[in-house]
Amino acid sequence: MSDNPDLTLWGVGTSRTVRPHWAMHELGLAYEIKPIGPRTGETKTAEYTRLNPRQKIPLLQDGDFRIGESAAIVAYLSRMYSTPERALIPESTRDYAAWLEWCFFIVTELDSTSLYVMRRHSADALGPIYGVAPEVVAQAAEYFWAQLRHVEVALADGRHFIMGERFSSADILLTTCLDWAVAYGVGICDNAQPYLERMRSREAYQRAVAANAPRAPIKPTPAKA
Repeated sequence: MSDNPDLTLWGVGTSRTVRPHWAMHELGLAYEIKPIGPRTGETKTAEYTRLNPRQKIPLLQDGDFRIGESAAIVAYLSRMYSTPERALIPESTRDYAAWLEWCFFIVTELDSTSLYVMRRHSADALGPIYGVAPEVVAQAAEYFWAQLRHVEVALADGRHFIMGERFSSADILLTTCLDWAVAYGVGICDNAQPYLERMRSREAYQRAVAANAPRAPIKPTPAKA
């Protein structure tokens, strides 16, 4: 770990780009922001494609090291820059395994299998690009609620965070999915309501939301005929 890390984060404007912003604010890291948006053409420039051939955001540069995928960036920051005072990852082997389980569950079952499917096929989101499919959206919402019961059960014991009494980067992933579900009108389970309020009240969360705001309205490039 460098005493003066050279960090640059590319990407703003989505539920996924806010994740690394939040992690960096929780860890007290200084970083440069490159406020490019999704589907604007900015990820397809020669400069950005050299950095990230996948042409996706977010992307983190840490000196000469580069890493994409929001959950992977958060995991990297958690491992690389956590300190005893600001730790986003558990220390013990079994707690670490439980952390991995929550992280993988959140990004697969709640995010990519449910919420992103809704976004991809909703008429007021990416449906005009990938195909509007109301039945698919409805089924994805139903699946989201079926999976959310695991969150409801976990939070039923009154814990403050998804891993117990200590904040971790799993909370970053979960909160962004809950925010996403609320924004989409899917709703969230009862026990998640006070949990979400607690997460939103964190100073680092609020700073991250501000940092993640697009500098100008994001206007997707038209789909090719």
